[in-house]
Amino acid sequence: MPTNHSFFLFGPRQTGKTSLVTSAFSPAQVMSYDLLKTDEYMRLLSRPSLLREEVNGRSVTVTHVLIDEVQRIPALLDEVHGLLEGARPPSFILTGSSARKLKRLNANMLGGRAWTLSLHPFTHRELGERFNLLRALNFGGLPKIWFSDDSEAEQLLRSYVETYLKEEVEAEALVRSLGPFVRFLFQSGHESGNILNFSTIGRDVGTSSKTIREYFQILEDTLIGRFLPAYSRSTRGRHIAHPKFYLFDTGVQRALTKKLKVAVEPGTPDYGTGFEHFMVNECWRLNDYGQSDLTFSFYRTEHHAEVDLIIEFPRGECWAVEFKATDNPALSDVRGGLSSFKLKRPDARLLCVSTALRRREVEGVEFLPWKEFFAELFPIGAANGC
Repeated sequence: MPTNHSFFLFGPRQTGKTSLVTSAFSPAQVMSYDLLKTDEYMRLLSRPSLLREEVNGRSVTVTHVLIDEVQRIPALLDEVHGLLEGARPPSFILTGSSARKLKRLNANMLGGRAWTLSLHPFTHRELGERFNLLRALNFGGLPKIWFSDDSEAEQLLRSYVETYLKEEVEAEALVRSLGPFVRFLFQSGHESGNILNFSTIGRDVGTSSKTIREYFQILEDTLIGRFLPAYSRSTRGRHIAHPKFYLFDTGVQRALTKKLKVAVEPGTPDYGTGFEHFMVNECWRLNDYGQSDLTFSFYRTEHHAEVDLIIEFPRGECWAVEFKATDNPALSDVRGGLSSFKLKRPDARLLCVSTALRRREVEGVEFLPWKEFFAELFPIGAANGC
């Protein structure tokens, strides 16, 4: 984190935003406002100018002002803007688990005066030797859950969903009626990683396809998941085709599908699905942290030839990647989709990324162990690395 520049720090709930900030600065340095506390929220909501008055009257030791869950009172950003324009301003740390209200109200995003940073569940690089793929597929990477035993992790994941509904959706009045959204939320666990058909999901949930689109947008705006667009050489083409959607964490996805009691084991369909989810999310996380500016999409033809992930680099390079949760992937498992994409992009590098121990190459397809894949995609110590 920057120590002498203001910044937004966005991330889903319980990724450790507040813990990270408080561990980086001494208490004497930071004036803190927690907008999840009812009294603090009501006090500043009724009179946002109190922030300016109190910051101007701060102790000389205070160099930073932390506003937790700043999206709850967007008007505070106008006060922050004014303070940053004044004499000897502090650095502001503005955390949030949702950008939806800020977008909807065209909130003051400070015009470049504050950087925008992201915080995600643990990556395999952060955990190092403590990382365990099977645990990540079963329970995800939220910090508190990672360091809990299995039974406690199950309970925490169930309560995570309830907390999200109460504190993000219901408290912020993101939907008119909570009932259809609750049905949709649990359905989204089953749809994660699939090409979205909004009409079909709408029939299952009992609402319109337009409402389903809005619901998925709520999930993205509240950082619970991301859209993965279909590959096209044109930006317009990517917006026309149906996207995929991935929930941000494998543990949360399993909680929504009510499968926490069914352990993910190698060789099962859930192991393959979980591995793909983990790999796609890990690409997004390391791309954000390394500021690598990679572009991600998936490829599928009308004849159902498919590639899990297309990665495009700023310099024009392109990788086509199939994920296989097996120690011994076969060329026949990946040939169709990769060969089809090669006809569209002859310059593409063709990869099969798996749980195999050693790399090999067969007929132009490179088979890489998953950690080697990340080592090549995000080189440690490189200018754009993590």
